[in-house]
Amino acid sequence: MSTPRDRIATACAHREPDKLPVDFGGGFQTGIHVSIVYQLRQALGLDKPGTPVKIVEVYQMLGEITDDLRQALGIDTIPVYGSGTMFGYPAAAFKEWQLHDGTPVLVPVDFNTVYDPNGDLRQYPGGDTHAPASGLMPKGGYFFDAIIRQSPIDEDNLNPADNTEEFGPLADDELELQTQRVGAAHRNTDRALFLTFGGLSFGDIGLVPAPFLKHPKGIRDIEEWYVSTVSRKDYVKAVFERQAEIAVENLARFHEAVGDAITVIQTNGTDFGTQHGPFCSVEAYRELFLPYQRQVNGWIHAHTKWKTFMHCCGGIAPLLDAIVEAEFDILNPVQCSAAGMDPRWLKENYGDELVFWGGGVDTQKTLPFGTPQQVRDEVRHRIDVFGAGGGFVFCSIHNVQARTPLKNLLAMFEVVKEYRA
Repeated sequence: MSTPRDRIATACAHREPDKLPVDFGGGFQTGIHVSIVYQLRQALGLDKPGTPVKIVEVYQMLGEITDDLRQALGIDTIPVYGSGTMFGYPAAAFKEWQLHDGTPVLVPVDFNTVYDPNGDLRQYPGGDTHAPASGLMPKGGYFFDAIIRQSPIDEDNLNPADNTEEFGPLADDELELQTQRVGAAHRNTDRALFLTFGGLSFGDIGLVPAPFLKHPKGIRDIEEWYVSTVSRKDYVKAVFERQAEIAVENLARFHEAVGDAITVIQTNGTDFGTQHGPFCSVEAYRELFLPYQRQVNGWIHAHTKWKTFMHCCGGIAPLLDAIVEAEFDILNPVQCSAAGMDPRWLKENYGDELVFWGGGVDTQKTLPFGTPQQVRDEVRHRIDVFGAGGGFVFCSIHNVQARTPLKNLLAMFEVVKEYRA
């Protein structure tokens, strides 16, 4: 029988492994909301009631998938990421906190929040409540939205360096920490290591507002950034050029330290699709994004055995040829409900070039609003289509969201267990 690490590697080589490969919690777009992790642990008898679950990503409020839960659910991956958070403070020491629904959780000690009179919850960059708030969780919500903090734009004095403030050489202490984490995960488990590494995703709209910076400069308004991809192309290219240069330098240092212990590295989190089709034309993607993505992915393929992972939501079928040219190995979340993303068409046309990591069940309709039987039926169909011949890792389409019925989630894992048997 293969190890989980071998299983993922086999799937990424477009061969059919010994059993269905599964990922939940490897990356920050393949996770499960902390409230659902809590419910799962209770349902599986892994914790006593009231035992808090650690939040590993404070922006989306994703819960930690620990080894006992991986074992119970048949998960083949283990995450590796740095010490930082989306709000710019470290996730080192933790304290107890509580969601509005009463779910007990653990948050970083610098998770400093302030409630508005109407019940909205504000989050602060670096945990500094003297700086302008950079995140907002609406009353009754389960995750944060970025607060846009855009200074007036002086068109004559725009400086691309302002939009690369967050990109810089990998700090020695951060390199040492990540090296230790990679080494421990590789020695102590037989699961595939999924690396999240900063600075690799070009124009990721979740990062443009820079909720981790106290006083971000440059173009930080989401709408203004999208406008800039048309009206300020030279500016955007200058940002990407500098970002790519730093990214390759950091990757070289990191690879020298950890070697080929990593199986998968996420190199894109930028969404290029809507429910109805791409955000941008194929020509715009090729001009603005492909050269820099290929620079990063090409370096990885020339110097490592790592597989490159592209997270990109929406109906991106017209972009898939260019995505292959950009040297992405893996496509996630495989949003089958979006225009042009029919599972059979994707498998028939791109199954030899792209590994489908996701697509297992729809998290917009079926998983949160369907019946357990509808969940089972959809999961079986997706596994049968995407899994034939390999090149598939089962995961839901993006993170499992709060308020997903536990019975539906258990129905999904019931079918996964059947296929793994």
